[in-house]
Amino acid sequence: MNHYPHPLIAREGWPFLAGSVLISAIVTVYAGWWSAPLWLVSLFVLQFFRDPPRQVPGDGKSVLSPADGRIVAIEPVRDPWLQRDALKVSVFMNVFNVHSNRSPVDGEVKQRWYHPGAFVNAALDKASVENERNALHIRASHGGHDITCVQVAGLIARRILCYVEAGIPLVRGQRYGFIRFGSRVDLYLPLDTRVKVVIGDKVRATSTILAELS
Repeated sequence: MNHYPHPLIAREGWPFLAGSVLISAIVTVYAGWWSAPLWLVSLFVLQFFRDPPRQVPGDGKSVLSPADGRIVAIEPVRDPWLQRDALKVSVFMNVFNVHSNRSPVDGEVKQRWYHPGAFVNAALDKASVENERNALHIRASHGGHDITCVQVAGLIARRILCYVEAGIPLVRGQRYGFIRFGSRVDLYLPLDTRVKVVIGDKVRATSTILAELS
């Protein structure tokens, strides 16, 4: 099981949670039950920033889901980051999913790219090329395969957070970033990767094996 340097509520959410609870408490003192909607907002913030530890399944060839959500794309495409033919697997996160992002494979970060952009609905394919996005080129320990893992901001997301740079080693399930309030993660995998999910499947970060490397 992964060990995190923070409690079960993601550190990215502490200011939001503290602020919403403080405002709710102040309004409760002065307005009583009229504060109920604010407490509902506080509960939403609490559930959004939950960050539970997960068991790490499979072995070195397993490609784990980098995010909680739903599979919205499985297709051969051109990887725009490494300029190669690849198999794209996309996970869409709604506002009720855990938004902590985790490494899909054991390996080393070879390069990182960041691009500002628009805020198109992350469930749409064009979000992959139009929205704010942060991409990692990971060289997998198993077979030296190249994996591109891309955080894509969503319709109401306003901040992509990534805590690793080139040269940093990663292990499967390791927490490396966070996206606030709705988004997606695109994986670009080698064409001979064996995909183990289908479009529409609900997946969980780290816990779900998306594919297996050759």
